[in-house]
Amino acid sequence: MKLFNLSLQFNGFPLKKGQSILNDIHRKSNNEFTEYLNIRKKDIVSHHLKHNSFYKTFAKNANLNNWNTIPIMTKDHLQQPLEKRLSEGYNEKNVYINKTSGSSGNPFIFAKDRLCHALTWSVFINRYSWFNIDLNTSKQARFYGIPLNKKNYYKERFKDFLSNRYRFSVFDLSDTQLEKNLIKFKTSKFEYINGYTSSIVQFTKFLKQKNIVLKTICPSLKGCIVTSEMLFKEDRQLIETQFGIPIINEYGAAELGLIAFQNTNNEWIINNEDLYVEILDDSNNILPYGEEGKIVITSLYNKAHPFIRYELGDIGILSKNSTIEKPILEKLIGRTNDIVVLPSGKKAAGLSFYYVTKTIIENNTPVKEFIVEQVKLDTFKITYVSHYELSKEKLKAISKAIDNYLEPNLHIIFKREDQLIRSERGKLKQFTSHL
Repeated sequence: MKLFNLSLQFNGFPLKKGQSILNDIHRKSNNEFTEYLNIRKKDIVSHHLKHNSFYKTFAKNANLNNWNTIPIMTKDHLQQPLEKRLSEGYNEKNVYINKTSGSSGNPFIFAKDRLCHALTWSVFINRYSWFNIDLNTSKQARFYGIPLNKKNYYKERFKDFLSNRYRFSVFDLSDTQLEKNLIKFKTSKFEYINGYTSSIVQFTKFLKQKNIVLKTICPSLKGCIVTSEMLFKEDRQLIETQFGIPIINEYGAAELGLIAFQNTNNEWIINNEDLYVEILDDSNNILPYGEEGKIVITSLYNKAHPFIRYELGDIGILSKNSTIEKPILEKLIGRTNDIVVLPSGKKAAGLSFYYVTKTIIENNTPVKEFIVEQVKLDTFKITYVSHYELSKEKLKAISKAIDNYLEPNLHIIFKREDQLIRSERGKLKQFTSHL
């Protein structure tokens, strides 16, 4: 029985229609697809200019014949009651409502019309099929957070049941709990793993200590999908080694759905069926393939709520091998609010700092995980989880590496903790600037 499909349809999301639309898109030739994309872009803007009072005011100078006149929408623009942002004919009873994770610091409630939500799931179903994963029948090992209040806790557990998945706690990553996780893998026919990168990495390190390859004790596994947090090259290699299965990089956002998904050729393919993705510079000019800029996305089917040229808050690069029909995400660099500003005036992605520290800390040390915070212009705090304090020699090595890769004379504060504080959803924010 296709419980997952049935649950969507039972809740009013027309999955069959969504899949039919997606199949029609896939049958288009290159020229037909370009025409389709241009029509969809115009249609969604036209719809909201006619039927959405919020967007009508926001984009009052928009010219449907000139895409560059369509204004850039940020999360700040959406910090107002949902009912003021809904289009005519839509209300809280006939739309899908959810809340963003707040990882950008600006959480808000959003809405999607039911067909749009069905199309979102149609794209997920299509992408998972690339690795012979079926959301109806493939059992999922899920490394995600879960609400702790009773109502939402049991709601999520019920959704897990309908979606054929078992949820592992990401709030307890102790060896005792990871041992229990291992036993569950031995006794379950999981077909794939899905979850937050940092939690999966911790489980992987536990397996390495025990010299266990997960595929040998759970031979039904087909792949591991990592999402919501950055996947570093070294971590990917570690997971591949200890899991013995393909590692699949997923990039998405609650308000938009799937943005990019890695294919079997290790290409990070942008979802261009129901989204339109652009890379812009700081002046909102469209950048050519291969250049780094902010990621701006248009939801082509959401008639209930406008997400048009919506600045997600991430920085990325589209590959030079991209085409309109096949855009490829070459690199996801990080969030726009994760920028290191140094005393000299130099700027760098926060993850640059993290790369440097990660390499030094995890080289023959007992450190399980760590985060970096910028507390002053010249002061950084590194909080790490370890059974004992790092040696003075190791701390000096880290400081020296930071001098070489960023700039000298920075003050580094080290603090050891038994565990790191995660968000309510279980995510681990790896770099934070408090400036």
